Amino acid sequence: MITPEQLQIKKPNKKLLEQMNSVDLKEETIFEKESFFHNLKVVKSPVGIFLKYLETYQAGFINTKYYKGNLPYINYFLIPYLMNKNIKDILFIGFGSGRIINQYEKIFENLKRIDIVDLEENIFEIAHKYFDFRQSKKQNFFLQDAIIYLKTTKKKYDLIVVDVAGNIGIDERFISDEYFSLIKDHLKSKGIFVSNMPSSRNIKESKFSQDLIKKYKRHFEFLNLYNGETSNKIFYKTFFNIDEIILDITNLIIIASNKAQKLSKDYLKIQDLGIDIESYIKDKID
Repeated sequence: MITPEQLQIKKPNKKLLEQMNSVDLKEETIFEKESFFHNLKVVKSPVGIFLKYLETYQAGFINTKYYKGNLPYINYFLIPYLMNKNIKDILFIGFGSGRIINQYEKIFENLKRIDIVDLEENIFEIAHKYFDFRQSKKQNFFLQDAIIYLKTTKKKYDLIVVDVAGNIGIDERFISDEYFSLIKDHLKSKGIFVSNMPSSRNIKESKFSQDLIKKYKRHFEFLNLYNGETSNKIFYKTFFNIDEIILDITNLIIIASNKAQKLSKDYLKIQDLGIDIESYIKDKID
């Protein structure tokens, strides 16, 4: 497991860290269950409602005057719509609250299938009951380890989204050459691969991030990297009412493909979801 603590290069400002740690989020546990893989909690606070494994946030919905929506890093997952509006087949690994699945169903007019792979058997019930997730005939749920699924399925996809990194870090299996080869094998010729990875905010100084990017480049011709700064600003503002980014850790969103695809500026369908996607696009780094 690669942990966030291993990735941080710069130490946080002590005063800001103390200010952050002093904030009482006033969380109320409204659901709790021990499953085979996780200690599951759904908690409610003035910030919103969230799914936690032990004490780490896995998914949720923020509901404040400043921002309403998914945990903001998930909004980067909408960028593939601007690359290919004709996506028909999607694989989503790591289900979370399921809201992004319903958003995909709204924006992709020709969508035929969304295959969802997750280990947690209670996740659909939780998403439906607490996060307004709506099931549909286009969705297929596979209660399975993602690597095993990729090794055994023959399906190919227009879009593969992997969101398995969390507050505790990321399993090293999801940064291996074998894993990237499996992903590549299941993409159509114009397929897009989106992944959420942990990183120091100092991406160019981070050996882990630079090695990871080199590994991606061995498997994919084109990469778009997003440093998560818009997401970070929303996170610190909504959770702690702090206008500065404190910890040297970020969501590095990597969008990979083997065909060059320009971003459309037709933002209307994403704007209809209440998301200012332009601010996320501006987080693109070279």
